[in-house]
Formats: sequence, C-alpha cells, structure tokens
Amino acid sequence: MADNLRQQFSIDGVTSAEIDQGLRSHMLKVYNYMASGVLLTGIVAMYFSQAIMNDAALAQTIFGGPLVYVVMFSPFIMVLVMNFGINKLSPFALQACYWVFAALMGVSLSSVLLMYTGSSVAKVFFITAATFGSLSLYGYTTKKSLSGMGSFLFMGLVGLIIASVVNIFLQSGMMEFVISVIGVLIFAGLTAYDTQKIKQMYFDGHGTEAMSKLSIMGALKLYLDFINMFLFLLRLFGSRN
Repeated sequence: MADNLRQQFSIDGVTSAEIDQGLRSHMLKVYNYMASGVLLTGIVAMYFSQAIMNDAALAQTIFGGPLVYVVMFSPFIMVLVMNFGINKLSPFALQACYWVFAALMGVSLSSVLLMYTGSSVAKVFFITAATFGSLSLYGYTTKKSLSGMGSFLFMGLVGLIIASVVNIFLQSGMMEFVISVIGVLIFAGLTAYDTQKIKQMYFDGHGTEAMSKLSIMGALKLYLDFINMFLFLLRLFGSRN
C-alpha cells in the first residue's frame, strides 16, 4: 500500500526520498508527543503519590469521596473530546487537550504507584519501554499488512473490558492473572497495529493543519497502548507494598 502511494506521489512530482523524509519527520513528531505525554504523566503521578503519602487529608479528599469519580473518568472524557472534536478543534486546542489528558492520567495513576514498590515500578517501566519500542519498530518496518489484526484486537479489547468489570465483583485472583496476561498480549498487538496505521495515515493527510492533528492523535493512540501495557505488566510483575 505504501509503495503504491509512493509511486502516486512520484507521479505528482514528489520523489520517494522526499516522501520517506516526510514520513520520518511525521513519525518522530508522533513519538516525541507520545514520550512527552508519558513523561508528564509520570511527573504528575509521582508528585501526587508523594503528596498523598504525606497528607492524609488530601488522600481522603481525592480518593475518599465523590472526587474519586472525577479522577477516574476525566481522562476518558478527554479522549472522547479529542476523538469527536478532531474536526472542530484547532491543532493548538487539540494539543492542549492532549496535555490536560496526560496530566489527569498522572493524577489517576498516583494511587496505583502507591500500591507497588518504587523499584518494581521502575523495573516494569523499562520492560514496557523495551517491549513497546520493539513492537512499534516492527509495526513501522514490516512489509506485511497488519490490518487484519484490527477487528480481532478490538473484539479482544471489548472482551477484556467486560471481564475486568465482572472481576470487580468476583475478586478472583486467577481471573485477574488471566486478564493481565491477555491485556499485555492485546496491547502488544495494538502497538504494532497502531504504528503501522499511523504510518499509513500519513499518506492520507493533506496540509499542515491536518498533519498536526494526525501527529497528536497518533501520539494519543501509542500513549494509550504504552500505559495500558505498563499497567497490565505491573499487575503481573510488580511487587506490592
């Protein structure tokens, strides 16, 4: 598919080398946004986890009352705003939503960090980074189309969400283990799939504004793949306090 698009661009007077250079610049921007978002989330999560440890009143305010639902669902709401408002929001507004989302995720994840030792969180983070990097590189370089994985992974994700909700009531340790293993596999597949999809979407983008929006939304997809893989790996390998 990409080769056919390269040929079309070449006919239109753009060389293959220029296309490849533009694609690399676009993907670099996506990865920079994604990595910066993860960094912001980590900084906010560490700050709030320390603040909660040192201030019981703050912990009770954030996680002991109705505010906990705001903390839990506000990142999801921001994702919906970005997805449904992409055509109406300017690139600046879309980028602002992304940074707000990353910060809210940090607040939401601060309680998770308190459940595990700092050394195990760091270990799992580096495992996730290495796994994510390898899978994303595969998605970028492979000539094989991964489009067939999309519907399969989506159905798996829906099933994973349903199983997670059910286990809230069952509180089964074995089911949690199985969910975590399947979760890692699903988001591993999504990492490769989304990377290839972002690469292909580059050829559909036209104009500076469209490309700016595509880079932000691509970063959001990869950010979600990374964070979810990290959380499931943390359940499997993290050492609880």
